Amino acid sequence: MKLAMLENEPVVITGTPEDLSAAPIQNADSVMAAWALGAERLSLGKAQTIQPDQLICPLPESRQVFAVGMNYAAHTKELHVAAPKAPSVFTKFPSSLTGPTVTVPHHGTKTDWETELVVVIGQGGRDISQGDALNHVAGYMVGQDLSDRAVQFINDPPQFSLAKSFAGYGPIGPWLTTPDEVPDLARQTLTTTVNGQAMQRSLLSDLIFSPADLVAYLSSIVELMPGDLIFTGTPSGTGVGRDPQIFLQAGDQLVSQITGLGTLHITIA
Repeated sequence: MKLAMLENEPVVITGTPEDLSAAPIQNADSVMAAWALGAERLSLGKAQTIQPDQLICPLPESRQVFAVGMNYAAHTKELHVAAPKAPSVFTKFPSSLTGPTVTVPHHGTKTDWETELVVVIGQGGRDISQGDALNHVAGYMVGQDLSDRAVQFINDPPQFSLAKSFAGYGPIGPWLTTPDEVPDLARQTLTTTVNGQAMQRSLLSDLIFSPADLVAYLSSIVELMPGDLIFTGTPSGTGVGRDPQIFLQAGDQLVSQITGLGTLHITIA
């Protein structure tokens, strides 16, 4: 099941990216409320054909937005840092969240891209075991962890959260895909293009810490809540890791995609 928000109304998405349809959910007022009901209990209206740019942020009400740094071995190598012994966690503030087709104000001269798999918590809790962790996952989305590298690296050691929380620096979507729709999640491919040029490409199997690892680790420290988001990290190919470095410019078209989960379309303003 694919759950999205269409003009502030939760919908079930069907069809192909070239021919999308959306059926309004009449007995839920949000994506998480629809997920909690389950597919068999949803009351759906008549489906209508839609365009992808009609969809808005599927989970603007997320209370906790975790992000994981250095979670692909190749990314640690391009930044010349040691691989983490445990998940390296920071936060993106929820006010940075935005939708899947969006124009984002350009901040500074060193804005970078980081396409990521986003895990959505369905059932919260503490001390969730690794073996039970995926039972607490509502689904998956594509995320873009836009980062102002000047703010991030102004100090030594660097700080992450504020550099990644400017307005619009957390595009997510285009919908929440429930786990039953992607049983082979590790085989899905993450890609980033800027103005049509490929910048990042990686299988999700290359994650150092899997979604289950991250849910178990985070819940051993904090209480996870329904609707919480986990940005799971980005692979190599970021602008800051290139020689010479490349950063986003006003007018750039940034596309973030994960096979099986959808695509984000971002214009830098």
